[in-house]
Amino acid sequence: MSKINIDGSGRLELPVSVVREIGAASLELVCHSNAHLLFSNVDCGFQLAGVLGEIAMVDVLSFLNMFRKTGALVVSLAGGEKEVSFLRGEIVAAASSFPEEDICTVLLEMGKLDQGALPKYRQLIAGSGGSGRVLVEKGVIAPKDLWLATRSQVENIVFNIFGASQGSFFFLEKEPEKEKMVRLAMTTQNMIMEGLRRVDERALFMRVIRSMDALPKASGKSVENLTAEEERLLKLIVGGGLDVRELLRRGKMSEFEGLRALYELINKGAVSIQDAPATAVAGDLGEILLVFNGALTALYRRVSAKNSEFLNEITTFLRQMPSPFSYVFKDVSLREDGTVDGRKVLTNLSGLEEQDKKRLLAEALSELIYMECMAAQRDLGQAESARLIQKVQEVPRRVNKLLVKKQFSEG
Repeated sequence: MSKINIDGSGRLELPVSVVREIGAASLELVCHSNAHLLFSNVDCGFQLAGVLGEIAMVDVLSFLNMFRKTGALVVSLAGGEKEVSFLRGEIVAAASSFPEEDICTVLLEMGKLDQGALPKYRQLIAGSGGSGRVLVEKGVIAPKDLWLATRSQVENIVFNIFGASQGSFFFLEKEPEKEKMVRLAMTTQNMIMEGLRRVDERALFMRVIRSMDALPKASGKSVENLTAEEERLLKLIVGGGLDVRELLRRGKMSEFEGLRALYELINKGAVSIQDAPATAVAGDLGEILLVFNGALTALYRRVSAKNSEFLNEITTFLRQMPSPFSYVFKDVSLREDGTVDGRKVLTNLSGLEEQDKKRLLAEALSELIYMECMAAQRDLGQAESARLIQKVQEVPRRVNKLLVKKQFSEG
């Protein structure tokens, strides 16, 4: 949260990111006290806003359901945004900017799409306005598949909101788009109860599994009466080398269902859990990461002081990067100082030739540096950012010279 002071003339200096989002919209002072100010663009149907924390998502959903509200609940979280549409208190649609909640991921979990073809199908859907109907029109899936996937997608988006403890939300009064409405398998009240149950169960699962980066290991013990999902995971675990996150992805399961299956395998003695090794990245890759992370720290420290949403902005940028850079940053989270988790990057690069690893890593980090330099220029201004950007932009050039020199010496 940015601290903003009112100057002697009654003016507020808003963060650049806020000004950019609001634009030239006319705002009204809706209410105020000695503890708050609330401005709103009332023409857009604004009714409600808040910050997640003491107010939980279940409270917001229950309120909208109880008072039979019609409109759109928009939830802003780290790295993305979700929108849940209500009609007289019932959830009728939902959308998400998180890739793991898109329609293609749901169809993959249903066994209707192949993992390797996901980028192609996502591009196809994006080019048709975001509708999965294009997959039916192209004969990729049947109409019933799309209907079932859309229903499952909406439910998953809603269920995954319940665990959010940080973020913000607002509610706009407006009619949902009829073509996006879907008849769900349960009422909103039942979805709220199911969401709360999942939050409790996930906490139970994670007390045993400990981390999404943990490494499941097969015990070799013979276990009977396994479910189909448990058998699928066990076969992948026997192959070895997969952390929990990658295991669930390859098992084509939603996170909740996958964690439940893994939890049962552990309880039955078929699997044990090992903590991921806390090893630093060594060699040339470690040197590249060290140099780039130094620049990222310098940028993050300066820009985040002016823009409190900078971490969310970077996280969103990493999620939306095109291939092959998205491959490098898959499931990579930034540390509190703005640096990149090198161990996860190394996992993503496994399987490539050593020279390709170094080249791709340097190019991907250069893209991130460029994005943050543009943000520094925007948020700090030309004068304040010029020297910082000049210094930081030397890093990609220095790393490229290093790579060329090493390639020449090795050749």
